[in-house]
Amino acid sequence: MKLLLGTILLLLVLPDAAREQEVCAAVGRRDRNCQCCNTELEERGDGTVSPDLPQRCLERGHSSSPSCACLRKCWFRLLESAGPALRNRLAGLKVLLLNVSRAVTRDVLISFSPTEGPRMPNMTEKGKAGKIQLPREMFQSLSSWTVRVVVTVLNIQQLRMFKEFNQTGQVLDNTVVGITVGETSISGLRDPVQLTFAHGQLPPGVTRQCVFWDLSKGQAGGWSISGCVTQPGDKGTVCSCDHLTFFALLLNPALDRSTAQALMAVATAGCGVAVAFSIFTIAFCIFLRCRFRLEETLRINLGLHVNLGGSLLFLNLAFLLNSGLSNGTQPWTCKVLGGLTHYCLLCCFTWTALEGFHFYLLFVKVLGTYIHRYLAKLCLVGWGFPALIVVVAGVIGSYGEYRIQTVDHQVIARLCWITSKHLLVHYITNCGYFVLIFLFNMAVFGVVTQKSCCLQATGAVQGDRKAWKVALVAAGLFCLLGATWALMFLTYGTSSAPVLYIFTILNSLQGIFIFIWLVVLYYPKTKETTGSLSHIIRHDKTATVSQD
Repeated sequence: MKLLLGTILLLLVLPDAAREQEVCAAVGRRDRNCQCCNTELEERGDGTVSPDLPQRCLERGHSSSPSCACLRKCWFRLLESAGPALRNRLAGLKVLLLNVSRAVTRDVLISFSPTEGPRMPNMTEKGKAGKIQLPREMFQSLSSWTVRVVVTVLNIQQLRMFKEFNQTGQVLDNTVVGITVGETSISGLRDPVQLTFAHGQLPPGVTRQCVFWDLSKGQAGGWSISGCVTQPGDKGTVCSCDHLTFFALLLNPALDRSTAQALMAVATAGCGVAVAFSIFTIAFCIFLRCRFRLEETLRINLGLHVNLGGSLLFLNLAFLLNSGLSNGTQPWTCKVLGGLTHYCLLCCFTWTALEGFHFYLLFVKVLGTYIHRYLAKLCLVGWGFPALIVVVAGVIGSYGEYRIQTVDHQVIARLCWITSKHLLVHYITNCGYFVLIFLFNMAVFGVVTQKSCCLQATGAVQGDRKAWKVALVAAGLFCLLGATWALMFLTYGTSSAPVLYIFTILNSLQGIFIFIWLVVLYYPKTKETTGSLSHIIRHDKTATVSQD
């Protein structure tokens, strides 16, 4: 009897649901998920009513049974039409009804907010509320002269709906906006519908994504981005979609707890291995410097590599120290540790730039280039300039505890780094500084590659030059110039997790790559001179002098 009463109630409140005869035929049958059919509206103390689906039928949201699918479609139709039985009594739902003529000459503008719902725009609330812009071409293509527009603003936390299975992102303000025009489904609009979701400053590391609720996704529906374009802004995000349905702005965290913990584990293991190989690199370079004392160019090259290997060693040690001591440290200790980590990172960037500068002198300015105490001056720049930057940043109080948080402000990880209040320091000293170095080094890489190819084509370089060895040397030079750090600019967006793994693995193993590169490049030097980089440089110098 209770099943029959629940079915009759649904048919009375939802006249459109009767059209779903094939799907809803299962409502009258007792299957294993018969609780989905026992849906009622429960009176609250404040006189409002709310669907009791999540409490009485926990499997409704994810069950694939016909009865559960029927109820989901029924409630979806009910929310679309926003009938009087629901509109005037249901908590968490606010509705605006408009009659729009087909002869409308301007786009239809509607304002909305999570608290007040949809309403006609008011000039005094500019920038404080969201905005909906319905293109006039959409109405001009309809067959009816006058059409009813239904705009609904739903609080999905109160309604306990629109929750995707295993959803990691959070809907902005728990607000979903539904738009229907007439009784037909509208899609494929050439002039899209625009929704502007107003918001303040969002937490760092959050990706905005315009989504709509797709009933065909999964067993119970889910968020989809098909047909929608996201245009982020400082005070709001504009969603341009080519169809009408229920829309929301999804805030996806760049990192969730499990991903952050996995990345920290990968980075810690990689840094531990990189520390060992950085020591091997330094020892190998010192060995070669002692063996070839008379070759000044080779000694300077190896001296640069020793300093770069040392900066990588200090950076990996600083990260291991940071990850081990950042939790529960004293504020002054965390500031010192954050400044030390920042200094090691800047030293690593600076020495990659000096490597590029040295290659520029060798391959471009090959004639008449002599600098007194050249390596000592490079060391002064490589270790001194980052110290100057860190001192200035420390004076203005840039260092302290940095928290990686989810959208709902749950702390995932803590690091001693540049604080969130001084992110401009990070963007200037890290991102901006690296961009300049990266552009310069990639130009040098192009020149070095072009010179090497020309020398090999003219027969200037003899010996065994296998293709795999040439490719490995080029890849090592690419890594030596710090190109792997450029992946940090791809770690934003919905696909950031795979890129973060690649970025973490490549940069934590940078010391290994440089060690292998040095062995492949310089080890033949202990047996024969031909085919080594120093031979190419000397031949380039000789050719330049003879041409002069």
